[in-house]
Amino acid sequence: MQIGMVGLGRMGMNMVRRLLKGGRKVVVFNRTREKVLEIQKEGALGSASLKDLAAKLKPPRAVWLMLPAGGVVDEHIAELSELLSPGDLVVEGGNSRYHDDIRRAGTLKAKGIHYMDAGVSGGIWGLKAGYCTMVGGEKEDFLRLEPVLKILAPEGGYLHCGGVGAGHFVKMVHNG
Repeated sequence: MQIGMVGLGRMGMNMVRRLLKGGRKVVVFNRTREKVLEIQKEGALGSASLKDLAAKLKPPRAVWLMLPAGGVVDEHIAELSELLSPGDLVVEGGNSRYHDDIRRAGTLKAKGIHYMDAGVSGGIWGLKAGYCTMVGGEKEDFLRLEPVLKILAPEGGYLHCGGVGAGHFVKMVHNG
């Protein structure tokens, strides 16, 4: 499974590194071009825009967002909703409110695009130790994403928490 990663901050960048070490093909995009160029040197396929990222992924596509919660996530999802096709999957890996996940999933579902929320925990140790991940969404989407989760997480370090919103809800409890 090939995956697109949008957002190359500390966690997003190190998640890409972990996926590359695990043998995954990763297409990346970040608004700061230098970050894209940096990870390209390690084997990722860079893209200059979300449109370019979507074009470089083979259908059915999976795009994982690692962006700050809030409006920037909505902006990226709105743009992706015009670039992706029915059967494609968007995974929101930031610290979004689970209510936002439910809304976003409904909007994408109308276009046939699948949505999962992933509460990611691991911080600065994630590259070495792994990222514990709490995932919400349809079981079929979880199973599709599971090979990626196995690479990202330490052994036994990921969980399908239930329907859309459940992953970020569990992460909210975890943070508390």
